[in-house]
Amino acid sequence: MKLRAYVGDHLVSIFIYLLFLICLELFLLIFDVHPSIMIASAVLVLLFGGALLAYEYQRRAAYYRQLFAALDQLDQKYLVHELTGSPSFLEGKMLEEILYETDKSMSEHILSYQNALEDFKDYIEMWVHEVKLPIAAGQLILHNNPGTMNKKLREQFSRIENDVEQVLYYMRSENTEKDYLIKRCALDELVQNVIRRNKDSLLYRRIRIEFEESGAMVFTDSKWIEFIINQIMSNAIKYCPSEDGCIHIETKKKDNEAILTITDNGIGISRADLGRVFEKSFTGANGRVAKTSTGMGLYLCDKLCRRLGHGITIASTEGQGTSVRITFAADSYYQVVNEEGSEGDE
Repeated sequence: MKLRAYVGDHLVSIFIYLLFLICLELFLLIFDVHPSIMIASAVLVLLFGGALLAYEYQRRAAYYRQLFAALDQLDQKYLVHELTGSPSFLEGKMLEEILYETDKSMSEHILSYQNALEDFKDYIEMWVHEVKLPIAAGQLILHNNPGTMNKKLREQFSRIENDVEQVLYYMRSENTEKDYLIKRCALDELVQNVIRRNKDSLLYRRIRIEFEESGAMVFTDSKWIEFIINQIMSNAIKYCPSEDGCIHIETKKKDNEAILTITDNGIGISRADLGRVFEKSFTGANGRVAKTSTGMGLYLCDKLCRRLGHGITIASTEGQGTSVRITFAADSYYQVVNEEGSEGDE
């Protein structure tokens, strides 16, 4: 709050005050009061008026400085009322009441929205689980009745199951901390689980798997990391050539880290698109080739890897293939996190 603006806002009051001073001096002049008394009274009145103006300015300026400082600190501006003290002047109290009512109304609106969103998420999760039952039943029927056509149907069922699961994990990705169970896992075993899960698609498209195991142990959540690996595997299968496709998977230990690399000999990703593959809903040129692409798979992989404390990078050459690397932090990363969490609980 600038002094010039404050004085400008009170020009009428200052003019009336000066008019009062002139009237007072005229009154003293009429009664033939000694000039020294007139001058002293004028000075006293001016000093009193100036002191009153400065006092009122300081009260307001202190409050508004605090208000704007709080606004600068907040991303959610409607919460500013929570960070400001109670003002000592009438207009400030009225503003405080307005801010309080605004804060209350916005909080109620947000709570209502959050409740509606939670209900929607619960419905989607229930729907996904209900849909997975007939998918599993259909897959069982097809496995019990082998045939060329059934192989194609099994491959389509696997794709449907993958898409449905993607919806479920997307809905859960905002609150993954509630669902995490970090423990020591065998990385090779996690990869083998994903390979078995995709066996129908691999067999139908006649894609060869090359797997170099290392016996690496990692700290992660097995359910979430299998979902991440499965998304990468599904992309590799989708863009690999039929008959001559190959997916090379390698796990290895390096210093205090473990690294999982999945490389395919598919169509690759253009240089223009490579920097955007982790963006939400980005499909790029390949998405126009594979019309089933949603642009959500790699976005979720990147998001969930960051939540789990893993690193994920991608390299690709158009026309030659793509390589995705997941880096698992050393065990000490999770020990430090757990120790910090324990200290916070204490």
